[in-house]
Parts: sequence; C-alpha cells; structure tokens
Amino acid sequence: MSGAEVLDLGRDAIWITVLVAAGPMLVGLVVGLVVSLLQTLTQIQEQTLVFVPKILSIFLAILLFLPIMGGLLGGFMTDIFARIAAF
Repeated sequence: MSGAEVLDLGRDAIWITVLVAAGPMLVGLVVGLVVSLLQTLTQIQEQTLVFVPKILSIFLAILLFLPIMGGLLGGFMTDIFARIAAF
C-alpha cells in the first residue's frame, strides 16, 4: 500500500466515525438545549436534571439510528476487504 492509499483509508475511517456519531450527538445536543431552556425559563437550578432526559434520548437515538450505523460500517468494511483483495 502506498502512502496515498493509507491516507485515503484514514480519511474514510474518520469520515465514517463522524457520520456514525452524528445522529446520537445531535439528538443529545437538541435535548440538552431544550432542557437548559426549560431550566432557564422556570429558574430551576438543578444541574442533575439534564442527565436523565439526555441519556434516555441518546439511547433511543442509538436504537433508531442503529440500522444506518450498521449499514455505514458494513459498507466501510466491504470497501476495506475489497482493497485488501486488490492488494
């Protein structure tokens, strides 16, 4: 494998990681913002109030996005195996 192929494979791996993590992280961001807005509007200053809704929403988002994540990772592995076979 040449240096360019290794860099291309590394770039693809980082991009797949970003795509796989984007769904649950965006859901966690939105839920965190909504809970923070509710805390600000109601003047509740409890710091632990954010964790339970955020954890539950991220868990549900992972269950929802699991087929997409699996498809992305499966396609990436197929690409890696094709590159190994071509080598």
